[in-house]
Amino acid sequence: MGRVLALLVGTAWLGALALALTWLPVLTIARNRLALGDPRTGSEALGATGALVLAMSALAIALVVSRKRAAAALATLLLLLAILAFGQGLGAGAVRSLAGLPPAARASLGSGSWLGLFLLAGALGLAVRRSRKPGFGLAIGLGLGLALVVLGWSGAFDALSLAVEYAARRETVNAALAEHLALAGAALILAGLLAVGLSLLPQGLVALVLGGIQVVPAVALLGGMVAVMSGFLRAVPILRDLGLSALGPVPAIVAIAAYLALPLWRGLTLALRAPDDDTLQAAEALGLSRGQVLARVRLPIGAPILIGAVRVAAVQGLGLATLGALVGAGGLGRIVFDGMAQFAPDLILLGAIPVVVLSLLTERGLSRVEAAARRRWHA
Repeated sequence: MGRVLALLVGTAWLGALALALTWLPVLTIARNRLALGDPRTGSEALGATGALVLAMSALAIALVVSRKRAAAALATLLLLLAILAFGQGLGAGAVRSLAGLPPAARASLGSGSWLGLFLLAGALGLAVRRSRKPGFGLAIGLGLGLALVVLGWSGAFDALSLAVEYAARRETVNAALAEHLALAGAALILAGLLAVGLSLLPQGLVALVLGGIQVVPAVALLGGMVAVMSGFLRAVPILRDLGLSALGPVPAIVAIAAYLALPLWRGLTLALRAPDDDTLQAAEALGLSRGQVLARVRLPIGAPILIGAVRVAAVQGLGLATLGALVGAGGLGRIVFDGMAQFAPDLILLGAIPVVVLSLLTERGLSRVEAAARRRWHA
């Protein structure tokens, strides 16, 4: 029964991929970045590359359904090649579609491209899990990232609108990425310090305050923080001479940290409670001081819980940092809001895609650290 169900799901997946690569528009060709474009289906834009991607995907899904580790590993490699071939085919299709059009013409990714990439990425993740090889997923992820970078450097994607937008704003995007990481990192550090301090206060009061902050909309909290900073700077004018302002990174960092404090405080509280009474009594019987019990017993045993809290807060911080642009803090949100103001979808994606990628990488990386800590202390 399980094999039949897997076969049906695999067939449905392959049918959806065929729909994305043949019937749905994979590219939209417009005379400029603001004009409405004409769709190009996969059969028109991809040509033989689309058939190659489908063939490799069909073989890969058949191997995944077999539920054998070696077959899953081979399926992973086939899907990796299919994704790369799909990307190269989109770039080549954009070049052909733009031939003879004005220099301002753009080739944007259509719904078929996004659906196809989603299906291929999902199947790749499933194949990696079925292979059950330690470190195999990390190697595949690094290999895919490196291959995409090489294709990008070779000019395979230069005709796509996303690449055109990046080329026109390379320095701005790189600076925004650095600002985004700085905002999220500073807010995470500040929230960690707040969590440590709040862990010394009555838990009921702390939970009430931090829980109340969570229900305040982020935009409202950012606006309120600007007003608070403005009043504070009027009361202490010397701070203006030190470079502080009611707008900029400071109110954004404080507001984001206020959101991140709850998961970090809750994780720290649970981590300190992780050791059972017998373990704590044994530590005291050995003559360990309270500081030694904290460093050698409570924190090591509670490390997986604490790392999990950091993972949640880090991913949340990367997302919230996007809104920092509303108060002049910069970051990738500036690219997103510029695109919204100019009605330029590709510019919006240029700011949004790095946020998604950073969040996924952070979540997966810290999940591995959390799992390693759990194996280390709970083996």
